[in-house]
Amino acid sequence: MKLTFTKGPGKYDRMQVQRDGGQVESIDCPKQRIIPHDMVHYVVESVLEKRGFLSRVRDGEAANFRMQPEAESDGVERLVEVFQGDAWSGSASTPADMIDLYRVTCLARQCPMLEVDAPTIEEVRLQMASLTTEWNRLGVGESIQLQL
Repeated sequence: MKLTFTKGPGKYDRMQVQRDGGQVESIDCPKQRIIPHDMVHYVVESVLEKRGFLSRVRDGEAANFRMQPEAESDGVERLVEVFQGDAWSGSASTPADMIDLYRVTCLARQCPMLEVDAPTIEEVRLQMASLTTEWNRLGVGESIQLQL
């Protein structure tokens, strides 16, 4: 599945999903001062090799926000939220603090934690930093393409 993230002029960027069969869907991504939320999904799902929102879309579900709960993808979503929060605050949290926050978040939302350790946290951060550099260089209307 090909993902195209395009920097928008206003409050939204855009993600276009092209499945291997050719079907195309688009999603507006609210700007959030960091890479788009679904780009964080891309990194987390790729590094952890877990089934989250994008994997479910790749496997045939509609690219919308009405997916049924699923333990693994719920755990991915909680971890994506932790990485977003960390990025918004300058990516200064220790891996141990991020894992603790992830644990608290999963407990509060009653979903199982995925196995995650300090090296995994650092790998996700490294890939997010690389995509952030690339994203920040783009002008309005320019895109990044990723393959999942």
